[in-house]
Amino acid sequence: MSQYRVSGRGRVDTARPVSFTFDGRRYTGAQGDTVASALLANGVHLMGRSFKYHRPRGPVAAGSEEPNALIGTRRGAGRFEPNTRATVQEIRPGLETTSQNRYPSLKWDIGAVTDAAYMLFSAGFYYKTFMWPKSFWHRVYEPFIRAAAGLGVSPTEADPDTYASRYLHCDVLVVGAGPTGLAAARAAAVDGLRVVLVDENAEAGGTLLSEPQAVIDGKPAWDWLASELAALKAAGVRVMTRTTAIGYYHQNMIGLCEKLTDHLAELPADTPRERLWRVRARQVVLAQGALEKPLVFHGNDRPGVMLAGSGQTFLNRYGVLVGKRPVVLTSHDSAWYAAFDLHDAGAKVQAIVDTRPGVHEALISGARTRGIPVRLSHTATATSGRLRVSSIRVNPVTGGTVGRAETLGCDAVLMSGGWTPSLHLFSHTRGTLAWNDDLTTFLPGDTPEDCVIAGASRGLWGIGAALKDGAEKGAEVAAALGKTATPASLSVANDRTGTGVSHKELPTDLSAGKAKAFVDYQNDVTAKDLRLAVREGMRSIEHVKRYTTNGMATDQGKMSNINGLNIAADALGKAPPQVGLTTFRPPYTPTSFGAFAGYHRGSHFEVTRKTQIDGWAAENGAVFEPVGQWRRAWYFPRAGEDMTTAVRRECVATRASVGIFDASTLGKIEVVGPDAVAFMNRMYTNPWTMLGVGRCRYGLLLGDDGFIRDDGVIGRLGPDRFHVTTTTGGAARVLNMMEDYLQTEWPDLNVWLTSTTEQWSTIALNGPDAAKLLQPLTDVTLTDEAFPHMSCVECNVAGMPARLFRVSFTGEIGFEVNVPAPMGRKLWEVLWEAGQPYGITAYGTETMHVLRAEKGFIIVGQETDGTVTPQDCGMEWAIGKKKPDFVGKRGLARPDLSLPTRKQLVGLLTEDRSKLEEGAQIVFDPAQPLPMTMRGHVTSSYHSDAAGRPIALALVEGGHARLGETVHIPMPGGTIAAKIAPTVFVDPENTRLKI
Repeated sequence: MSQYRVSGRGRVDTARPVSFTFDGRRYTGAQGDTVASALLANGVHLMGRSFKYHRPRGPVAAGSEEPNALIGTRRGAGRFEPNTRATVQEIRPGLETTSQNRYPSLKWDIGAVTDAAYMLFSAGFYYKTFMWPKSFWHRVYEPFIRAAAGLGVSPTEADPDTYASRYLHCDVLVVGAGPTGLAAARAAAVDGLRVVLVDENAEAGGTLLSEPQAVIDGKPAWDWLASELAALKAAGVRVMTRTTAIGYYHQNMIGLCEKLTDHLAELPADTPRERLWRVRARQVVLAQGALEKPLVFHGNDRPGVMLAGSGQTFLNRYGVLVGKRPVVLTSHDSAWYAAFDLHDAGAKVQAIVDTRPGVHEALISGARTRGIPVRLSHTATATSGRLRVSSIRVNPVTGGTVGRAETLGCDAVLMSGGWTPSLHLFSHTRGTLAWNDDLTTFLPGDTPEDCVIAGASRGLWGIGAALKDGAEKGAEVAAALGKTATPASLSVANDRTGTGVSHKELPTDLSAGKAKAFVDYQNDVTAKDLRLAVREGMRSIEHVKRYTTNGMATDQGKMSNINGLNIAADALGKAPPQVGLTTFRPPYTPTSFGAFAGYHRGSHFEVTRKTQIDGWAAENGAVFEPVGQWRRAWYFPRAGEDMTTAVRRECVATRASVGIFDASTLGKIEVVGPDAVAFMNRMYTNPWTMLGVGRCRYGLLLGDDGFIRDDGVIGRLGPDRFHVTTTTGGAARVLNMMEDYLQTEWPDLNVWLTSTTEQWSTIALNGPDAAKLLQPLTDVTLTDEAFPHMSCVECNVAGMPARLFRVSFTGEIGFEVNVPAPMGRKLWEVLWEAGQPYGITAYGTETMHVLRAEKGFIIVGQETDGTVTPQDCGMEWAIGKKKPDFVGKRGLARPDLSLPTRKQLVGLLTEDRSKLEEGAQIVFDPAQPLPMTMRGHVTSSYHSDAAGRPIALALVEGGHARLGETVHIPMPGGTIAAKIAPTVFVDPENTRLKI
């Protein structure tokens, strides 16, 4: 057994040893240990280095509030995680752990030089120290600061674990399975109410686990706990341990993160590592307990200095003595009981040092009986020890004057500045806080959510008070749900309820500038930093927080916020409630990215949407690409073809005869109502009043700033009905934009908007034989006179109800057939069969891109980047000249949007007939020195058989006035010269659109 393991103490199983490593050295703990408790059992207190000063640090707490003992953990390939709290990570066979933020080793860290030079690194030092000379910032200071920043090292391997997510609905959710939560869950579990009890620890019980001497209803605390859990299970209460409530959101939605495998010796197959729960509860009971406050004095951060309650937890829950010669430093009764427990376990407590002038006689008697020296009205002014505390200096305080120091040798210091309710989740609800002068802390006030706060979370200390309040609050939420509950009346003996006072900062005999009295341990924020922030003009506690980084570490200020507030308030000469408290935000404790991502990784990263024709494409060898959330056929290679060969074949076949294309992914919106025309006139740049029923028009949509947002062909199917198409990726965005304007700007318009993207399967036929193929399948006469280009009609195609549009995105005769979505594949197969005599060819998105680029048609998002206007694209014709208003008209009127030097869309033809790279930058003068001035970039580039050469589209400064000029594209293999040309490369007269 380890030298600091106490026989007969704790709830770990010493008969089941567990081996793990820390910094390459092998240690043995017991089943149920955390990394911190196992290392402490082996006499190891040094577990990390602080962020700024690289000071040696050990655990100061025993739970999730721990700011110091952050480690890296690994179990097998890929399973590495930084910044894990050693106080919550359970040991398991084969676990590898490493300390962080040190080089070359934990004991000898060269970064500790910053501690010696601490006077240069006070709060805001980076704003002051590195401002001169200014030229050094980017070359010297910034790289150094960035390299030194951070604690753990980010993983470099892919995470092999899986993560899950679920939804849960319940009547009552109780957060915290201590005595308060247990009593609340028991009282609320009446008449079939669905009750869920969650706790972040591996075992339910809370303070009962660290205070086994309590007797509840005549049973020892641990025996009562076992019977109570059995009773809860029998009552149908769902108890979830290793489950942290990470956030409280609107309408009683609580996020939970459940750890499933981190503690297991063997990883079960197909079991996720963590599961994220989204819980909707009708009523919530917050029973999170309270957090012990450290005392603020010089040297309060050395390894071996920890919270008294944590020392008690390590002893009674894990059977570990944190020191054999501890000193207890306190301003609260609870630390006296910790001293008694350690003494009774074999430690020789050197002294109980209390800042108060007097305490209850029972405490004095308990110390006298055990032979523990007591120092009342004393302060601590320093500690010593390089890698672990070896002594503490204490001084009497009389009338505010610090007296002569006394040095007490020790191997641990257990401190307590009292307790503060855990209000993080309550604060997430935007609940109000009320300051309590007696407890010198904030207590919960009102909240807009359906929740109640119970036990220590609202300032009630002691097991007896916790059980009583929990039972009453459980009955209260049951009553809110229409049920009658009778709270159990429980008797509690040996209830060590304590009282005390909290200090802003212990009096010291050191000069204020030399005292290293830490408030935020992880970020190395000291009391003098907080006072400096106030002296330098910070008046808001939020400004003080950001200037000093107090409360901005991974513990979210669980241990530092109240002390920081009290010190700042003292420096400002204000009462704490006048200064206020900083905002707590989710998550309550650091949560893995994997838990938030859940199933959304790899092929499940986004939802993959498939058209009705997707199956046919897959069966016929299509290669797919993602477009938005859609899976679209990219090209259809035949045996022996690569992408280039397949695309060239598809392009040639379509222009020679007929090609068939799945256009179902185009966004579709139905605009219906008496004011549909007025709405369209306001939304789009084009005029719509004179567009006849049965006709189509290209529609251009701008943002308020005048830049292109989307486009598409729009058909008028009736006086009050438009069939609007959008880009594949823009459907939801356009609908949201339309709804926003309709509801907030034009609520007077009588218009309905309906997304119909999924309602229609859309098949495009393009090529000189398209009409010949389609004519036998419909009763619509497909001549240029009867059904000219840009016409639309509701009809039947191949016996199916359809909306038929004569439109073209290729410059060829083209039709788009819309049929109800389930009929999409059937129609495709009919058209495919009918097209065999014409050599019909299926083509994908790449061929579509080539065909449209040959005609100079833009694709929003490729030829545009959010800063391109219609004029930039040569599309002035799409702007209604006589329209009084439309979205973006005022934006277009800005003078800078009509500058002739704006980047404008042009065509490019390379002089050596080489194909350009999309995204390649363009310069006017290839001989200019580096860095060159970029004048534009290539937006699209393809090989065109129809043009007989490679073609490209590009945005070039003043491009419209530079037709015929030569520009240059620097490439890794050399500079390529290209001539600026019109954007239309094939059939500029549009003769091929006619039958």
